[in-house]
Amino acid sequence: MTEVCRTVPVPAKDIFAVLADGWSYAGWVVGASHIRDVDPNWPSVGSRIYHKSGPWPVQVADETEVLTMEQDRMLELRAKLWVLGDVRIRVSLLPLAERETEIRMEEHPTGGPVSMAPKVLQDLLLKPRNQEALGRLADLADGRGGGTP
Repeated sequence: MTEVCRTVPVPAKDIFAVLADGWSYAGWVVGASHIRDVDPNWPSVGSRIYHKSGPWPVQVADETEVLTMEQDRMLELRAKLWVLGDVRIRVSLLPLAERETEIRMEEHPTGGPVSMAPKVLQDLLLKPRNQEALGRLADLADGRGGGTP
């Protein structure tokens, strides 16, 4: 499992609002390039986002499914990575103050070739990507009205 954390000056509810907007997924998930559709009940357990991953013109159709959801606290997803396999991603929100939240992202490959890679290699590939994702998520949440006054 690869884990990254970031403390941001944004309330947890504003960060969760971005997670709950399936159409914003390509805005914060590094590698997702186009949202094709979002189930109307997103982010309920079992709902899915249908997206494309990768640069044009070699994009592949993928999907991401909600495994667990706790309003304003946590979202756990299963993302398909085309032929590379599947990953389980958990984004947890820990309020530290009224306008400060620790975002924690855990990613665990669960199938396919990526799950067989050594942990050192997984961390080398996933940590920078996930740190960028947390930065994007924080920026989108801040732009929705959270953040510093």
